[in-house]
Amino acid sequence: MEIKKYIQNQVFLPRIKKNSVLVVYDPEKIYRDLCLDMANDTIKVVDASNSSITSREDALKILKELGNPNTGLEGLLVYVPAKAPETDEAKQKDPFALYAVCGCVFPDGAGDGYLHICLKAKPDHTTEIRRIFSQDPIPSFAVIDAVGSGKGWPNLQVALQVDSANDILFALLAPTERQKKSLEAKDSWVSEAKELFAICLSLKLIARGETWSSISDELWRFILYSEFVFDLPSDLPESLSNVPRANTEAKPIIEDLCERLRNDRRTQATYIQRAQLIEVELNLTDHCKGISDLGVRDTFPFEERSFLAKGISALKNNDSDTARYILKQHTDNVWAGIGESQTQWGLVGAALALCEACDDYERQLPDYSQNIDSLIDFYVSSLREVDRLQREFEQAVSYTITPVSIMNEVVEKARSKYRNLSSKVQDLFIRHLEKSGWPPVGRLSNADLFENKIAPKLQESGHKVAFFMIDSLRYELGMALQQQLAEEGTVEMIAAAAQLPSITSVGMASLLPEAGKILTLSKDDNKIIPLLGTTKVTTVKQRMDVLRSKYGQRFEEMKLADFVKRRKQIPMEVDLLVLRSLEIDTYLETDPETTLRLIQETLKRVRVAIHKLKVMGFHEVIIATDHGFFLNPHAEAGDVCAKPNGDWLFVHDRLVLGTGAADNANFVHSTNHLGIRGDFNNVGGPRSLVAYRAGELYFHGGVSLQECIVPVILIRLSKEQPQQEKAKIKLSYKNEAKHITTRLPVIDVEYEKQQIDLFAQEDEIELLLEAHDKNGKVVGEAKAGGIVNPATGTITIKKGERIQVTLKMQLEFEGKFIVQAMNPSTLATYSKLELKTDYVV
Repeated sequence: MEIKKYIQNQVFLPRIKKNSVLVVYDPEKIYRDLCLDMANDTIKVVDASNSSITSREDALKILKELGNPNTGLEGLLVYVPAKAPETDEAKQKDPFALYAVCGCVFPDGAGDGYLHICLKAKPDHTTEIRRIFSQDPIPSFAVIDAVGSGKGWPNLQVALQVDSANDILFALLAPTERQKKSLEAKDSWVSEAKELFAICLSLKLIARGETWSSISDELWRFILYSEFVFDLPSDLPESLSNVPRANTEAKPIIEDLCERLRNDRRTQATYIQRAQLIEVELNLTDHCKGISDLGVRDTFPFEERSFLAKGISALKNNDSDTARYILKQHTDNVWAGIGESQTQWGLVGAALALCEACDDYERQLPDYSQNIDSLIDFYVSSLREVDRLQREFEQAVSYTITPVSIMNEVVEKARSKYRNLSSKVQDLFIRHLEKSGWPPVGRLSNADLFENKIAPKLQESGHKVAFFMIDSLRYELGMALQQQLAEEGTVEMIAAAAQLPSITSVGMASLLPEAGKILTLSKDDNKIIPLLGTTKVTTVKQRMDVLRSKYGQRFEEMKLADFVKRRKQIPMEVDLLVLRSLEIDTYLETDPETTLRLIQETLKRVRVAIHKLKVMGFHEVIIATDHGFFLNPHAEAGDVCAKPNGDWLFVHDRLVLGTGAADNANFVHSTNHLGIRGDFNNVGGPRSLVAYRAGELYFHGGVSLQECIVPVILIRLSKEQPQQEKAKIKLSYKNEAKHITTRLPVIDVEYEKQQIDLFAQEDEIELLLEAHDKNGKVVGEAKAGGIVNPATGTITIKKGERIQVTLKMQLEFEGKFIVQAMNPSTLATYSKLELKTDYVV
């Protein structure tokens, strides 16, 4: 279409039809003739070129006629060969401003510029159009009409089944299998491609070969290198000056192609492979090693490494704004398709979140330091978030397969921040504890939990109660679990005070009936023996026998893991079912640095068990724990405390019972002051967050907010609802590849929209993504952080959304496996994907 016709039919005429009146301001007198040519029986044109007075009178008459309901006129166009007024004062002086108010005005914004109109009219020739305008800011219509000369690319359009130049270039870079076969079948398209490259990109092919592969190789190098140069703020290194690249006029089409290649899931893997090869081929890393600012785009992988280094540097220098900006710009780039890269960005993001939270809560801490109650309230309401962020950060550390020296600085920075804040909180807590004692007056104590919250519910026969006794469920984990259980019924969480000493044998005994009245501690062969009255309750069997003797056939107990797996029905007469789990404590006691992520396995079982209980007709669930814990991965040489002078029984790494005196490093109080009854006069422990043994990474047994404030979750189960239609989830890996070459493969997860029964599905669902071997054993799981909930390992996805999830495969596993997307409450499978390992050593 001629540019004149395009402007008349695509720019002016639609505005006249919509607004009735159009005022065209044209100081360069580009559009006068085409405006006059638009006059006909239904559209009147007033030309203000000769006399503003007579033209204003003519326009006013036509405007009045337009207002007549019986008029045959459709519109008025007023042509003004002057600049449009911009200020209110200028509009008051302009005799034609009235008509602009009655209708609309041209130009209206940057998109109405002559250049932009020409680019829209000839989208396949943007480079040539820009070149023409760079030489002449107001080229004639004839010059614009000459661009392209109406010529298309028939052979390319037929072979690729696309029309525009942009789509042709995209298809030549990353053709589908069908397109690739068409290109390889004939070479009649080659001459057209060369002409297209010259017109759109200013590219003259160097390669002699006329096959798709040889042309594609050169096209990829030219386009990616051109984007890199366009984005480079500084001068290009002399050593790279002779590498072919596009002229500035081609920048928009180059950037558009690169963005499409990076953002289209079908071409991302191809883009990554090509960019890596071109970076090596041009030796960009060495040529650009002296450049500190590489721009804002992640064209090549070495640039992404540079941005990562900048983010780390900003984090080290406490420049949170810069670090946050870099993370926002680059965390979700194409290189996130490489699991190792995603893991490192995830670690930096977790470190930044932890550092910012530590700074924020340290500023707030003085406002809550008056007494032990205000400090506990602060911890329960918000300060516990720091513990969550620290746990998620340490999980991110554990996911790093290949240690990178630059990451050591990130780890040290975040751990130092957390240690500093925790030390200040601990100092306040111990000072208040020494004054007020333990447990805090007016708060629920674990030792009173059974009598206050469980026993009353069992007074009615047939009212079924499940009591979860989860070892080491610290408060922030309870909060994460509570948020996951909302769909099962009415959920309430209470902060309770753990029984001291905060060790498993004592803490679990404190959850038994009447513990608040009759639980005592006895000394036997240098060991602590918890007694409920005169009954020993040191072992699991002894503790369960207490409940069995009290409730008889109404009582049943088992391990949480066994309940989740077993199919046997619980007898109808059972009203109290106790489900036990020691896994969190066991994991962290054994190897806290590498097994921290296994916490989510326990929380997953709790969730599955609660859903199962609801189906079985249980009415109430109470979840409690014996003690919390403090993670101390920043343990350093010298981080150890000597026991206070006296005659002490070494109870745990952070607490002693016996007789002795306090010193600068240790508190010592009467056992009554800290809520302990039994054979001991005094209780002592480190004032700071250290242990009596060097190198301890997992603290419990001592006195800190993390060890002593524990969650109690109360759930009134709702009735089981009929299951909705199964959501349609699609799993894929690298354009249907069947082998993974890394232990951090990135899986595409899509929640597909159904064509029918749309209302039977939820708009948003939660998924559990795991890899299972042929025996059903978990050999890989979604890497925590980002879109994956670090506490539960679950993913939330919206209908129609497609996300990328990194799997963390077990280091020792190799072979065939199945990736499964499951319902986290029922473990029902939504979708499966069969893959096999083929690791590159």
